[in-house]
Amino acid sequence: MTVAQSRGAAQAAPVTQIDFARAGRITPQMEAVALQEGRDPEAIRAAVAAGRVAIPANIRHASLRPAAVGSTLDGVPLATKVNVNLGISGDLADEAVEWEKVAVALDLGADAIMDLSNSGKTRAFRQALIEKSPAMIGTVPMYDAIGYLEKALIAISPEDFLEVVRAHAEDGVDFVTIHAGMNRRVIESFKETGRLTNIVSRGGSLIFAWMEATGRENPFYEYYDEVLAILHEYDVTISLGDAMRPGSGYDATDAAQIAELIELGKLTQRAWDAGVQVMVEGPGHMALDEIAANMKLQKRLCHQAPFYVLGPLVTDIAPGYDHITAAIGGAVAATAGADFLCYVTPAEHLRLPDANDVREGLVATRIAAHAADIAKGVPGARERDNRMSDARRRVAWDEMFDLALDGERARAIFESAPPSTEGTCTMCGKMCAMKTVNDIMDGLTVDLDAE
Repeated sequence: MTVAQSRGAAQAAPVTQIDFARAGRITPQMEAVALQEGRDPEAIRAAVAAGRVAIPANIRHASLRPAAVGSTLDGVPLATKVNVNLGISGDLADEAVEWEKVAVALDLGADAIMDLSNSGKTRAFRQALIEKSPAMIGTVPMYDAIGYLEKALIAISPEDFLEVVRAHAEDGVDFVTIHAGMNRRVIESFKETGRLTNIVSRGGSLIFAWMEATGRENPFYEYYDEVLAILHEYDVTISLGDAMRPGSGYDATDAAQIAELIELGKLTQRAWDAGVQVMVEGPGHMALDEIAANMKLQKRLCHQAPFYVLGPLVTDIAPGYDHITAAIGGAVAATAGADFLCYVTPAEHLRLPDANDVREGLVATRIAAHAADIAKGVPGARERDNRMSDARRRVAWDEMFDLALDGERARAIFESAPPSTEGTCTMCGKMCAMKTVNDIMDGLTVDLDAE
């Protein structure tokens, strides 16, 4: 199906959320998002129609709990969403471990899971994940191409790449990362200006290798209309990947990154014209003082499309703690306009994360997202904090654990050192400020005997 045919089909019979929104129709997914976000359904519909909000919701993902990414037309942002990466690796191909990670991700409230499996036949795992997961599911079809097609990279044709995209769409994937912006113009800029860390995007590096070996244009750029036709058929949101994202603070905001971003802006408009929802991916590694300007630049060049960022990591010297460097950057990025944060775990740059790494990375990123939501005035964002503060005033431990982002860990830490004075913890014991003031307010005499 060509893009022109896709447009005609969209006018005759809406398929995607943006089709329905432009036709003035509020879908069940829009209703669910409006309820979740405390917004009017019409405000959600109007934002989807304008491309400001994406609701990744493949028509075949039956177990999906719809979620939205972006801001409404009145400028009020939706809650910042958080993604978890997992998937089968060639060196650690243990599916049971990946399911353990899935359980952690869902238990701790991940809004999306990206299956980045890149070894062997991964379709069965992907299909089972889509069947079971209420969270949005994303993939990078490029990662799956070699194993799925059983061909060497340079033997893969553009038609083969399209076949893999279709397979992921048919399986029910809600959004796919497609590195279509790294075309020949961007590659020329990259080669002319140079970089300290070159290309760190896995998908981008594979496409670069294919382009260099074959002498051809990026197949996802050359056949972009065909990609869009496939995605429209199943209502798969395109997440325009940043193959040229900076992999070090040194490379941030350089010519290659900005050259690709300009192309991504053009591709955003083409996707909308084809009735396909869009998210745009962003950096990477970046100094703290560059983040806000990058968020504004992306929004400007990409027509206010929802922005999905990895980190950004604000320093390059903290392996083992990169969930912290990314959470710092993520909080700044989301406050400045990013809509969707991809988590980073302590294992980043070191190895495939295990289930505990997933927990640490997800909680750190959810803290960043929530802190940003408070800062940028997302409706209702502060309510949970206020309830926590009230529970702390009353020293209501069970309520505190229920309200905590990771209540299981909070309870375990508390119970690991039982206090001798009931209603306190071992930090202050009988000198607990909350208990002291509560007792006074209740008309009791506070007498801290010297021991």
